[in-house]
Parts: sequence; C-alpha cells; structure tokens
Amino acid sequence: MTSTGAAPSPFWVAGRPATGTDTFDVTNSWDGSLVGRVSVPTEEQVEEAVAAAAAAQHAFGATPAHVRAAALDHVAKRLAERAEEIARLITAENGKPIKWARGEVGRAVSVFRWAAEEARRFNSGEAQRLDTDPGGVGRLALTRRFSHGPVLGIAPFNFPLNLVAHKIAPAIAVGAPIILKPAPATPLSALLLGELLAETSGLPEGAWSVLTVPNERMPALVQDPRLPVISFTGSDTVGHQIMDSVPRKHVTLELGGNAAAVVLADWSSEQDLEWAATRIATFANYQGGQSCISVQRVIADASVYDALVERVLAKVAAQVTGDPADDATDVGPLVSEAAAERVAAWVEDAAAKGAKVLAGGVREGASYAPTVLADLPDDAILATAEAFGPVLSLHRVDGADEAFAAVNDSRFGLQTGVFTHDLQLAFRAHRDLEVGGVIIGDAPSYRADQMPYGGVKDSGNGREGVKFAMEDYTYERVLVLTGLDL
Repeated sequence: MTSTGAAPSPFWVAGRPATGTDTFDVTNSWDGSLVGRVSVPTEEQVEEAVAAAAAAQHAFGATPAHVRAAALDHVAKRLAERAEEIARLITAENGKPIKWARGEVGRAVSVFRWAAEEARRFNSGEAQRLDTDPGGVGRLALTRRFSHGPVLGIAPFNFPLNLVAHKIAPAIAVGAPIILKPAPATPLSALLLGELLAETSGLPEGAWSVLTVPNERMPALVQDPRLPVISFTGSDTVGHQIMDSVPRKHVTLELGGNAAAVVLADWSSEQDLEWAATRIATFANYQGGQSCISVQRVIADASVYDALVERVLAKVAAQVTGDPADDATDVGPLVSEAAAERVAAWVEDAAAKGAKVLAGGVREGASYAPTVLADLPDDAILATAEAFGPVLSLHRVDGADEAFAAVNDSRFGLQTGVFTHDLQLAFRAHRDLEVGGVIIGDAPSYRADQMPYGGVKDSGNGREGVKFAMEDYTYERVLVLTGLDL
C-alpha cells in the first residue's frame, strides 16, 4: 500500500516500477489528509511504455491461454486476500463509504475471475463449410478473433479499482498490450493493482503499464498511432473530444447518464412502494451519486406518485452521512470540494428557475446533503445534464406511454429501471426505451460485471462486461482451408 511519507509511489512501465522527476499529492476529500504521493512519468518513460507495448503485440497475442488465465487468476486471488486493505485505500483516495468500497473490491475480484475463465474459452473459432455453393466445394472457413493492437485505457475516479479492472482484465485475457491511465484524483488503487500484476509470471515485457500521466499531456498519447484502440470511461465532453481527435482509431466510450427509475401504476402495494423507495433512495446517493447509473430521475405514474414520494423522502432522510471510513456511513463526501460546489450551483440554478427543494440542498466542504427536487423546469441545468452528485428529481406522469417518452427525452441513454409486474410492459420497455440496459423491478443502478454494459446517444458506444470488452478489443480474421474432403 502507498506510503504517506516523502517517498512517492512508483508507476509501472512495461511491468516494472519506475519513478520520474515530478510528483503530485493525493488527498482525502473528507478531512484533507495526505493519502499518498505519486510519481509522474517523464516523456521518455511514456515513450518507453508505448514502444514496449507495440513491441509486445505479437508475442502477447501468441501467449498460451493458460498463461494469461493464470495471471488473471492470481490477481483475483490477491485482491481477495488484500480486500480490506484495498477497500480502505479506495475510501481514502475517493471518499467512497467503506461499505461501498468493500463491494467494489469484491466486484473487481469477479472481473478478474471472469476474465480468467473467458481467456480459457474465448477465440476457439467458428467453422463454416463453404460447399453450400459450387465454388466452395472442398473449402472450410475458420474464423477467429485477433487484437487490433495495444490498448490505451483511460479510467475515471468514481470506481478507481473496478473500472481499471474493466480495462486491464479483458486486455490481458485476449493478449492485447494495455497502457492504463488512472484518474489523477484516484491513482493509488490502480498502482496497487500494478503491484499484483507484477507478481505474475509468463506475460511478455510490455504487456501492461500503469502511467500516472497528467490530463494535459494526454492528447499526444491519445493520438499515438501505436495505440490503435482507446477505451475511455468518463464525461461525454472529454469522450467526444477523444473520438473526434482520432477518427481512424477504434474508440469505445462509456460516458455519462441521467438514469431514470420508472414506477408504473401496477407497482402499487405497500411492499412494492417500500422496495422501490428504498432502492431509489439508496442508489440516488450511493457513491455520493457519483455513478453513471445512479438514480437521477424518478418518473412515477400519477396513481402512485404521492405515496411513493412520501416514502422516498423518508428513505432519503434515513441515509447516514458522514465519515466514509465509518461502517455506518451511507453517503460520504464527493471526490473534491470543487465537485460539491458544482452540484450546489446546479441545485441553486434549479431552485431559482422554480424547482422545489424537498430535501437537502446543503453543502459542507466536499460533502453535499442528499437532495430531492420536484417540479424541475426544463431549462434547469439538472434537467439535461448528469448531476454526478446526490441529487434526485421527481416527475409525475400518466401511464406507461408518457413514462417511456420521458425516459427517452434525454440526450443520454445508459440504463433505466422499470418497476412493474407486467411482463408485457417489461418486454415493451426493453423494445422502446433508448438505453443500453433495462432493469425490471429494481433501480437502474444494478450492474453485473459479466453482462454487457454501455449506452447509446451521448452515453457512448461499445460495451464493457468482460467478454464484450474482449470483443471490442479484437476483430474477426477468417482462414479458408482448401482441398478438403468434407
């Protein structure tokens, strides 16, 4: 684990620890304490990492599946062994309550375990007989997948371990060299993951690097032709800038959202409303609302709206705020005071334009109280932007048609939760909602790390989820065998 003393944490160049000439500090947003000091790679060290990744491309692709799987299994095992230590590190650098940090470590264990399993079964190939036409007699096609080349993975601050895992684990599983750039606010979890990768054997030099490159130096790395694949998770503004700057690269973007929880008329019993209110209040505020699929909009049928709102307000009030290192805390600080100031400004904008603040609306340092708004006007920033904070808006609709139209009336399309018992409505939601995922009977914040995850519209393109990221990192190559007696 990173020391809080003077010695900076190293970054990782082609699997080896290294330090540069500059450093930066990582601080705890709850109390301002120093969590760690991190070394910054020089231009020469970045070049060394990129050159090593390019040189390793063919050797890594030819590495036996059992070698890649063994490395991934090792990381999963070591993450589990050091789970509490790593969870404490996530909480310290991110401000995430320890209960959620422990869950993040558990998910990262699963990501590496899934990647190990996929490494063993992925790319076995698909055979097609070609004698379905006269010109194909005696011919057989075998299609397998091969990597586009080295990957530049750019990870955000909100899941500093698990979203790093979603970049690195699929790349190792398919034998694609990867250079991982963690968020400047939360690099320590990624650097610790480098420690675990460095314990493995059998991967070629250059298979992976973790570079703590400042954001202002990233354009040159993004545009380097030796990195033909870019996997970015972060804001839609930065993601679209990346895609526009490298139109010939294979770019996958997992961007933001303003996820909706839809509560339809048939979800009306006391038990139904309690469940929906609990899930909405929890997942509007978990991670401080700093999740792309945290609940930002509640779209409720008029027949259940009043009863639901009463329960949501009670559940929000019950959220325990405070020190993220305390096991009892549900909602900790945001990643920085600047982030909390932005959320406060957006809530003030909404209130000035006519929104009613039913709960919260108070900032203290980097913390922002869980906030519930009603009557949010269309011209408020929060009506169209991603809050990325503990802010929830309530909307009354009449019927499923109006509810689904309200979901789609957004430039984002990541995930939606639909509370209904009606199977026909569930399938209709799946058909009609313009999002990457529809969660029936729960909040939109549910994610299993093996399922395809991503969005449409301004929420991005491509998919994470181990097997699906592996497909994104690779392309089909066909082999035709001739002269066979089939």
